[in-house]
Amino acid sequence: MSYQVLARKWRPRNFSEMVGQEHVLQALINALDHDRLHHAYLFTGTRGVGKTTIARILAKSLNCEQGVGSQPCGQCSSCCELDQGRFIDLIEVDAASRTKVEDTRDLLDNVQYAPTRGRYKVYLIDEVHMLSTHSFNALLKTLEEPPPHVKFLLATTDPQKLPVTVLSRCLQFNLKRLPLDLIAQHLQFILNEEQVQFDEAAVKLIAKSADGSLRDALSLMDQAISYGNGHLREQQTGAMLGTIDRDYIVTLARALVAKEPGSILDAIAQVAEHSPDFDHLLAELLSFFHQVAVHQMLGQGAKNDETDDLAKAIADEISAEDLQLYYQIALNGRRDLPLSPDPRTGLEMIMLRMITFCPVIPEQQGRGKASAQANKSRVQASKQQIASARKSTTITNGSQQTRIPDKPVAAEQGGQSDKWSEIVKSLGLDGMAKQLAANCVVKNFVDEKLHLLVAPSHASMLSAGIEQRLNSALVAYYGHNINLHIETGETAALNEKTPAEQLKKEQQHRLKQAEQAIAQDDNIRALKETFNAQVLPNSVQPRDNE
Repeated sequence: MSYQVLARKWRPRNFSEMVGQEHVLQALINALDHDRLHHAYLFTGTRGVGKTTIARILAKSLNCEQGVGSQPCGQCSSCCELDQGRFIDLIEVDAASRTKVEDTRDLLDNVQYAPTRGRYKVYLIDEVHMLSTHSFNALLKTLEEPPPHVKFLLATTDPQKLPVTVLSRCLQFNLKRLPLDLIAQHLQFILNEEQVQFDEAAVKLIAKSADGSLRDALSLMDQAISYGNGHLREQQTGAMLGTIDRDYIVTLARALVAKEPGSILDAIAQVAEHSPDFDHLLAELLSFFHQVAVHQMLGQGAKNDETDDLAKAIADEISAEDLQLYYQIALNGRRDLPLSPDPRTGLEMIMLRMITFCPVIPEQQGRGKASAQANKSRVQASKQQIASARKSTTITNGSQQTRIPDKPVAAEQGGQSDKWSEIVKSLGLDGMAKQLAANCVVKNFVDEKLHLLVAPSHASMLSAGIEQRLNSALVAYYGHNINLHIETGETAALNEKTPAEQLKKEQQHRLKQAEQAIAQDDNIRALKETFNAQVLPNSVQPRDNE
């Protein structure tokens, strides 16, 4: 017996064998079991998600000799002929090859005749959006009022091209892309049934490459098994699919974090030796940036299986601002990549653009070694000045005394919350570390031991990497070691406002002043009286220098 490809061999023959699409299946099952059948159904969705398969199962359910129902017997002659594709009353039409109005009229001439074998004559028109305008016009009247023995099943990947007159005459079901995990699970089931040895990593590679299409996944798996001589292995599957080794992606990301042009070009050169698809490489880099951003924003609360240890490590080394900039440049770079002289040059320019437009100019792109050395000298001198000028201020918080070491400043310091707000502004932090510091209050600060309190609502920002960045900034600020400890608790218990709460209060105050100024402005009053004008809500914003 000749070999049958997996996509055909494992094509579902009843609703219970379908993978996913429960929202469509449940509606059809209920309609079949309760005799609430429509005369025309439209199935939409991307390729390989089950449109034609569901239509064929529906045709079988309508014509099973055991009666109309959601569970056709699969044994009667009608069911067998439908499974074998030779049921005379199932007329399958490929609209892509029969677009002429004459073809549609020939098809509809037989609608009036009763079915030959089955209970219903079923017209299954695939890629129905390919019909011409005249063909749609010829179909409309029959589609609206077909004979009682006729059912129309339409399928398309592009429903936007269908006239609204056709859409209004059909029950429409939109089939979704299948999730990666669901595809991988079904592939493993088939591999076990076929007794094929496989690596789970190889299955995930195929499921990801299928992009939501189960048929594409089965076709790729067929190809990968042949490539692997009857086995499904990660290395061979990756070579067949042309996927990029994750290590190269991480190497590129680390070079970006370090802002080292030489390392970036070296990493691209290593990848180029394997003749990759550079557009696919950018897509993988974007996916990795997404994983880093998720972990960076949610910290320990991230519930993303794809966020691996490598993404977590990068999340602690890069600021949120830089990450978002890199993502946006890479996203726009994919669009412009075909316009570059060659893909490798385009990728190199995209990644060099990332560090060129980064707010902090890397030393390698500065004014040479002299500039870098001068910058280091200024930093060292600043640290020495801070250390020599260090003093401490004692602040009373109720019955508890909290010592916050101070730096010489021109203005007099206020309460504890004001003092911490000033320190946070001077730390030079960004990203999640800045957000964490701004949402803390000082519990106590004695003998180089700083104890901060963060509300439970912001506890998701706590991570070892972010706390280390905050601790390093404090060390640089004071010029000596700081032992930082942050715990979760209600900050309101200390009767102090966090820097973020203070800033919000200040912004609200400035906004109120701006609204009052607008309301009292003579020109605004004149406009209101003369033209019955109104100030748009949320359109008033205070100036930055107010």
